[in-house]
Amino acid sequence: MKTYVHAKIHGLTVTAAELEYSGSATIDAALLDASGIEPYQEVQVIDLVNGNRLTTYAIAGGPGEFQMNGGAALLVGVGHRCIVISYQMTASFEGAKVVFVGEGNRAVRTLEYPLMADELAYVGQANQPVPNPRPV
Repeated sequence: MKTYVHAKIHGLTVTAAELEYSGSATIDAALLDASGIEPYQEVQVIDLVNGNRLTTYAIAGGPGEFQMNGGAALLVGVGHRCIVISYQMTASFEGAKVVFVGEGNRAVRTLEYPLMADELAYVGQANQPVPNPRPV
């Protein structure tokens, strides 16, 4: 068994941080559903502003919500843009869904790995539209 990416939510903006909480990352329930990340599933959060990475678990929140709880509140700042990634252990890669978010932490497009040939050229190019994006 190997560990592969399962799902990503790309470009979330942290809306709140609550240090005196038992832990976790509160994420808009619609984004969890769109990505395939389940409540209480382990996730990695990458802060695109300071480079911090942390492991926690997801809990479902309200529309547009992305709150860092517990110790994570010290590592990821309010207003910072982040990526949330979940992984799975399987014998071989089975694919993954990526949800890109925009203003208000609303889903704006999705991709599914493995990428099609016309999508490969756009991976790693920030703010570049993907040809024929799959609407949410």
